[in-house]
Amino acid sequence: MDYRSTNGSKIYGGECKMIVWGICALGHDGSLSVVKDGEVVFAAHTERYTRIKNDANLCPEIIKEALEYGEPDKVVWHERPWQKKRRQLYSGQFNEAFAIGNLPSQYMKTVFKTKLEYVSHHKSHAAAGAFTSPYESACVIVADAIGEFDTISIWDYVAPGKLTRLKTYKYPDSLGLLYSAFTQRVGLKPNEEEYILMGMAAYGEPKYAEQIEKEFFDTRDPLKLKQNVHAGIEEWMCHMPLLDHQFSYDVAASIQQVIEKKILELFEIAKSYSSKKNIVWMGGVALNCVANSLLLRKNPNIWIMPNPGDAGNSLGAAALGYGSKVNWKGPFLGTNIEGDYPVDSACEALMNGDIIGVASGRAEFGPRALGNRSLLADPRGGQIKDRMNEIKKRQKFRPFAPAILEEHVHEYFTMPGGITESPYMQAVAICRKPHEFPAIIHADGTSRVQTVTQKESPGFYKLIKKFYDQTGCPMLVNTSLNIKGEPLVNTRAHADAFEQKHNIKVYS
Repeated sequence: MDYRSTNGSKIYGGECKMIVWGICALGHDGSLSVVKDGEVVFAAHTERYTRIKNDANLCPEIIKEALEYGEPDKVVWHERPWQKKRRQLYSGQFNEAFAIGNLPSQYMKTVFKTKLEYVSHHKSHAAAGAFTSPYESACVIVADAIGEFDTISIWDYVAPGKLTRLKTYKYPDSLGLLYSAFTQRVGLKPNEEEYILMGMAAYGEPKYAEQIEKEFFDTRDPLKLKQNVHAGIEEWMCHMPLLDHQFSYDVAASIQQVIEKKILELFEIAKSYSSKKNIVWMGGVALNCVANSLLLRKNPNIWIMPNPGDAGNSLGAAALGYGSKVNWKGPFLGTNIEGDYPVDSACEALMNGDIIGVASGRAEFGPRALGNRSLLADPRGGQIKDRMNEIKKRQKFRPFAPAILEEHVHEYFTMPGGITESPYMQAVAICRKPHEFPAIIHADGTSRVQTVTQKESPGFYKLIKKFYDQTGCPMLVNTSLNIKGEPLVNTRAHADAFEQKHNIKVYS
């Protein structure tokens, strides 16, 4: 028999024990995280199980896997639903506002019967970053499309679990909504393909950046918008010369430059509210790795949890339910494919010039494949980039990332702010020897670098080290083991299906 303390946690022999679930669902990027006695033991995306890209719901499989760590003492929802409905009414989203079935209390009855606690959307973002960070104190900056009403928030954080809100911007003043709106206007899918817009920017000229800033931003406050974003963009683009793809590239370059400037201004504003030197940077806008590189040049002490968008909020909600800093050991928190990392067999295939898949160990929590669900190749091959884009059915302009042994990163890349580690592909760097590695060089000469260490990724590290010992090349091309529009491979069965369909050997 167990006994419970006043906060609902179990007490065994006088020691407090607690299992907290955090849930993100009914928006986009459904996810579930489990914090057990202060340890992050599980965190996963629904899409990996259902094979529906950006699936907003939970599913029986993700709940079953979470239950392997024990039944929860608390279940915490990542936002406040009634505040969100108020904002939906305010913004004219009447169908969503009056749909009672999408209330978490009603929804959870259909998937897992439990009492819910609620925390605000932006506080979930802030906690997901702050409570996993290496810092004892920090200024926390959150920017996304929208929470309930919040679009930007600035916080002071003091360990183990104190978050104090200092400044907030609210709908419709949103950097994330503006970027997503431009994503849609160039023919991409908003809330999913913003990273493609960022990649397109390298092929264009920021011809319209000054015009966009003048058209959309209030001169009295650099982060406030003048008008309805979507209507304003539609009207603005109606007057532009829609002639060819180059126009879309130039628009992408322009909005990218504007967003970079606004993010830098946001960080300067944050300085006026917080004296903390360390920065925690969260929200969907923090996925813009080109802007992140500019930030790191000004301050290398920036922590971005590797899942800073909405899916990461399940971890933030769980951490808030726990009430303190959590033990973060890395992003490999999802479904496990058992067995030793396939170092020897994978290295032999790479030495033969093959493009291969690896599906081994626990799946990554976050949008980046970091070695456990990856498509890999030798970065020195002149045709590798085109071959990999063909396999993944992506646009030919799309770049690939290098995964490099951390101890060699400065030999090959000029890292922003002189940082020595970039384990989660969150920033870009200039390659010192671009002609030697055509597969990992983008049109602007940059690469989205992943540094790999024995401590965090022992199997992947051993594979790259063996490849280096054989070839003198301390890096591999690393991209996600999926096809455009599909979720990452999750299980061995998914890996087998990928192998058969695309004729790519997947090692486990």
